[in-house]
Amino acid sequence: MKKYGILLLFVIFFTALQGQESEEHVSEGPERGTLLLIGGNASDSLFLPEFQDLVGGPHQPVVVIPTARSEGAIDGEDFLYRHKQRFKAHGFTRVTMLHTRERSEADDPDFVQPLREAAGVWFMGGRQWRLVDAYMNTLTHQALKEVLARGGVIAGSSAGATIQGSYLVRGDTQTNTIMMGDHQKGLAFLENAAVDQHLLARNRHFDMFEVLRHRPELLGLGLDENTGIVVRHNTFRVVGESYVAIYDRTRWSAERDTVYPLQPDQQQFYFLQEGQRYDLQKRRVIQPDE
Repeated sequence: MKKYGILLLFVIFFTALQGQESEEHVSEGPERGTLLLIGGNASDSLFLPEFQDLVGGPHQPVVVIPTARSEGAIDGEDFLYRHKQRFKAHGFTRVTMLHTRERSEADDPDFVQPLREAAGVWFMGGRQWRLVDAYMNTLTHQALKEVLARGGVIAGSSAGATIQGSYLVRGDTQTNTIMMGDHQKGLAFLENAAVDQHLLARNRHFDMFEVLRHRPELLGLGLDENTGIVVRHNTFRVVGESYVAIYDRTRWSAERDTVYPLQPDQQQFYFLQEGQRYDLQKRRVIQPDE
């Protein structure tokens, strides 16, 4: 009996460990608030109205963060003014441009004050590691989380989409062709997920497997240009003109309404398009009648 008792304890222990591991590997969005992730080359006429609708209208305060761009670009003539006017041209009346390279400034309460009042934040494209260097684990990072906690919106295109995942693909400071570079942690508004962009336009649709070979627990999302996802808690819907690739260790056939589990050595994915929805926690497509 003693032997069986010890065996039972081992079973309970390892079951608990497996349960803990599975919880750590659950993909999910924010408990409150909304994410908008766009795969680059975003059409203002499509996505700025979408952003405006999500934040609650043209008179809500929004913050635009251009930090992913190079310093040369941001220092260019009228850069901040021109991009502020982009938003105003689509009806936004309260737009603040927020940028620093200095972590000490990112930790300054006066710097983050616009985020305390913002209904939405928009990350511009560029190189995602610049956002990590400036804002990761600072007061600004915390204020961004608080935007979501009070029901606000965080949006971004290209680098501004990738930075929202927990794993940072193409985060190398030398080149954007290295998938697993010298920066591998994102701001993690989307947990246990890796987000790539410019997918089909740049023939990147097999690149995600380099990451998943080393980090198989991650959910991979590949966003094509002018296409994105709107994430609310644990589900998202696709918006835009092209496709989102799903790397979840299955292959879903819409035609057959069938999910095919994949073997570890099978490098397959499937596409979702405008209006289709996905359950992040269960890692499956949500059918129209659900």
